[in-house]
Amino acid sequence: MKVLMNAGPWLPVPPSGYGGIENVVATLVPPLRARGVEVVLASVGESAIEVDELVSVFDEGQFRHLQKPYNQVMGLAHAHQARVVAELRRRDDIDLVHDHLEVVGPAVLSAFRGGSGGPPVLHTLHWDLRKHPAFYGAWPAGIAVNGVSRSQLERAPRALREAALGAIHLATPLADAPVTAPREEHLVVMGRICGLKGQHIAARVCQKLGLPLVLAGPVSGLNTPAELDRVLSDPEHPLHGHPDVRYHQEEVSRYLDGDLVRWIGGVGGPDRDRVYASARAALFPIQWDEPGGTAVVEAMALGIPPIGFRRGCLPELIDHGRTGFLADTEEELAELVLRAEEIDPEECRREARARFSPGVMADRYLEMYERVIGRA
Repeated sequence: MKVLMNAGPWLPVPPSGYGGIENVVATLVPPLRARGVEVVLASVGESAIEVDELVSVFDEGQFRHLQKPYNQVMGLAHAHQARVVAELRRRDDIDLVHDHLEVVGPAVLSAFRGGSGGPPVLHTLHWDLRKHPAFYGAWPAGIAVNGVSRSQLERAPRALREAALGAIHLATPLADAPVTAPREEHLVVMGRICGLKGQHIAARVCQKLGLPLVLAGPVSGLNTPAELDRVLSDPEHPLHGHPDVRYHQEEVSRYLDGDLVRWIGGVGGPDRDRVYASARAALFPIQWDEPGGTAVVEAMALGIPPIGFRRGCLPELIDHGRTGFLADTEEELAELVLRAEEIDPEECRREARARFSPGVMADRYLEMYERVIGRA
């Protein structure tokens, strides 16, 4: 089987730091290739992952342009997708397109296939489906989809649910040996600093409990106080009024004292693992119905109990009382933080190996690929 994996033009695969979709693609590609699948990756030129072919328009990731006015950036995704279509038009050896590019991917591929055929398409939904109700409410015919959790698909518009083949949970790379670090008292929130992730709630809980907290994640792509200060001091900067920047400034910065609550910017790879592995627990005080929960799985794989609100995909990922805790209120979250040592780290690792390993995800996608190809 030969699959064109469309990661989009925003970040390289794998990303150097934060990058949700690109991390998913980087986790999926190696086990697919180990199972005999040839992968043609559509990404940016600086992507370093080993694939059979790389297709690109841009040498570097275009994520830094996303906060500019729409009329300045609208052509980036379309330029990338036009290159994907040109590649599909010139060759006949692609068995399936696995698309990860939000809206532009399925819209363009649907138009291409409607006019001149082309290989079947599976589109993975990584995001909040409320963002584009007009598009998702009238899903283009002929594009198969899968979700990243059952709860995500349950909230999807009817047209999208009818096109969905199922949900495949996200995976995380598993180390050959457990990543070890001296266990400390701090808790960690890993992920983009934004209102949906609820870092201010984690900070408030830890301040009340007198426990240290590490916030690891970028603020709209910014990773240091100096970078953030430059944006805040320049009213003309495209990020000056960005919602994530405002959230950090208005809701999070009041708790940052460099001692009890620290912000360390985005981390990835071994640095991320060390931050996790030394933590008492990982907090997920999410303020929305999280569709995927990659960070939950990452924590579990490193033997760190995830503790979060009972929303979105978290009840699908966390077995309350065995591999983590689920809370319904901020007060309950604080109580459960003090019970983190009740969770067996090895039980978390076993669960991650059984349910969230790259091989498990690849096997499930291979089954879905065969279904899509068979239907076509």
